[in-house]
Formats: sequence, C-alpha cells, structure tokens
Amino acid sequence: MVNSKKNVCVVVLGDVGRSPRMQYHSLSLAEMGHTVDIIGYGETEPLNAIKTSESIYYHFLLAPPRIPQKLLNYAFKSIWQALNLIFLLFIARKPDVLIVQNPPAVPTLLVCWLFCLVVRCKFIIDWHNYAHSLMALSVSKDSLLTRITQRIEVFAGRRADHNFCVTNAMKEDLYKTWQIKATTLHDKPPEIFRPIDLKEKHAFLKKLGKMYPQLLSDDGSTVFTSEVNDEITYKTERPGLLVSSTSWTEDEDFSVLFSSLQAYENHIVEGNSRKLPELVCCITGRGHLKEYYCQKISEQNWQHVAVLTPWLEPADYPSILASADLGVCLHTSSSGLDLPMKVVDMFGCALPVCAYDFKCLDELVKHGVNSYRFNSSEELSKLLLDWFQNFPNDEIQMETARKFKTELEAFQNLRWRENWSRIAAPVFN
Repeated sequence: MVNSKKNVCVVVLGDVGRSPRMQYHSLSLAEMGHTVDIIGYGETEPLNAIKTSESIYYHFLLAPPRIPQKLLNYAFKSIWQALNLIFLLFIARKPDVLIVQNPPAVPTLLVCWLFCLVVRCKFIIDWHNYAHSLMALSVSKDSLLTRITQRIEVFAGRRADHNFCVTNAMKEDLYKTWQIKATTLHDKPPEIFRPIDLKEKHAFLKKLGKMYPQLLSDDGSTVFTSEVNDEITYKTERPGLLVSSTSWTEDEDFSVLFSSLQAYENHIVEGNSRKLPELVCCITGRGHLKEYYCQKISEQNWQHVAVLTPWLEPADYPSILASADLGVCLHTSSSGLDLPMKVVDMFGCALPVCAYDFKCLDELVKHGVNSYRFNSSEELSKLLLDWFQNFPNDEIQMETARKFKTELEAFQNLRWRENWSRIAAPVFN
C-alpha cells in the first residue's frame, strides 16, 4: 500500500504571522496527515493552532542588514535572502511538495524552482498578487527591476507543477497574458472568524479597555454595553464602533479614511441635521506609515471621533471584527486582480464592510447586497454618515444591516477547510 502522507514545505518570504493564507494552507495540510515545514520570517506570532500542531515545524529566515542606497540595498537583500533560503531548504526535511507564496518573486521563485529540480519534488506557486505590479509602485512600470521581476514570474509560473490563484480574474489573466494555467482557490474564513454573542463582546471590550480607557464607562462597564445582575445589554445611547485593518503602506491609502473621519467630526461640530453618535474607530495592523498618520490624527484633537491603533494578538483580532458595527477596507490592489483577505475575515464575522472599489472586487463585495463599495473619500463619508444616522435605532439602517447579515450568513456556509479540501487537497495528494 502506498503511503499518502507527504512532507510539504511552505515558503513565505515574509512574516509568517502576517501571512494568514499560507498558515491556513499549513493547517489544512497538517489536518490531512502531512508533515509541514514552514520557512519565513518570525516577526509576529503565528496562529496558536500553528504553534501547537505536532505536524508543523517552522524555520526562521534572518532579516538582512539594511544598506542606505536603494538599488544596492535591493541587490544585497536579494542575495542575502537567496543564500538564507537555500540554507534552510536544505537543512529542513526533504519535501515531496513545495508551495511558495508569490509575491515576492525575487529571489523566491527561482530559488524554489531550482531546489525542486535538484531534490525532485513537486513545485506549486500560490499567486496572491503580481510581484511586478507591486514593484512598479516603488520604482516604475517600465523600470529594469519591474521587467526582470515580471520575467521571473512568467518563467517560474510556466514551469510550476501547479498554480493556485486568489480570483477568477487572476486565473483568466494568467492564462491570457502568459499562458499559465491556474486553479482559483478563493480565500474563505476559517472557523475562528465567526459572530459572537453580546456577553463575549462585553468581555472582549472590557479586556481591550485595559489598554484603551476610552472604551470604559464610569460604572465599570463599557461605553457600548451595560452589565446588571450578570445580564449584558447594549446601551441605548452608545458610540458606533468602526474597524479597519491596514498594512499602513502605499497600496492602502489611509488618507481616504482620515478625510472621512474628519468629515464625520465636522458634521457633528457644525450641528448639521443628521443625528450621529460618537464614533470609535479601531485600526489594527503594522506598517511604516503608521507613525506618520497617528501623528496626524493626534494633531486634529477630534472631540467626537476616537481613533485607536492596537496591535492585537491573533486570538483577539476576530473578536474586534465581531464586536464592530461596520468595517472599512482600504485595499486597492496593485494588479486589480487580488482580493483583500481582511474583507473575507470581516464577512466570516458577519460584519458588513465599506471597501475601496477596484476591478475584480465584485467577486467578493456586492454593492448594496452584502456590503458597500466606494471610490473616494467623499463616497466613504456619505456611507458612514448614512450608516450611523440615528444609530442605533434607525429603521432603514437596521433593515439594511439585517439584509447584509443574511447574505453574509450564506457566505459563511463555505469555510476555508471545506473549500480547501475540495479544491486544493487533490493537488497535494
């Protein structure tokens, strides 16, 4: 009898803890009985299920020293990463299958393809986006670096034993543009992203209030909920809770949300006819522009909008989504062909979203059906004002929220595990 259990190597040339899709691949593979070695950076904690699995092992890459000159730093970083990756690939157990995340393409795709040739293992690419489109954001579309990156993607993609991608639009583009055949594996929320009851919300918000006293009221409860004789109820006059997850990078323009929050503040200060609640905006994530925007927010001295910027543990992130009244996604997509996993997570928690619109977003967000799409800060401002008008007792808003949640409950019927087992599992077997 042939042993179907395999050694699988999962390569992420990024922070494992901030690569949820590759972690989900790893967990699904382990659940099937395969042994998994993850190679990536260990900047943040991975999911607890990853850490406690007896079938998953991780090997951490070393961060390269930074050189001030941009092109020289890029060349040095690529060489450093290539050597470091080769070393870890050869000291880990010999894989039967290797799956690598793209982007980044340099040096990952070439190194992994060559390694698979040498050890004779199956080579799989999981396309989250195009590396050359991301490269074009920092240099230019016609630069030498962008063209080299694109050629590496084409070269490796055509030679992979299998390609997964995140949208049907990307699948079509890969074949039409480069004759690369791929299988669409849509992101789906795992079970940890789910709606929670009011008691769970209350407990989580009290916990978060230890870091952010703005969330606590004088009676020892929260500004959103009351606790009397162990019974938890919503307060009739409570703030709205808005949540957004951002990487604080150029491909997520936080200035759009910043302008919308300013407009919300102005609307209350100027005493316009709309009745609006105070607004608590919780923005999670890390990135190099975070400090810049936090400074800008602090300079505004808003009286009716409070902005919190916590870095949450993986176990707490689903709770903030499930506790919120509305989500905001600023992801714009460098290629226009990927979908924001943060929206998938929000949908898993039955949280309606206002999402920045781009070419293939309608594969996930149906405007006016399960959530909203917007194209400017003005459009987002109007959506926020409409959603929170007469909150929490506006009949029109309540009916819209019920309609959205009915659609999102249907979305939750297909979770990551079932979707992966149906589409991806046969490729690994």
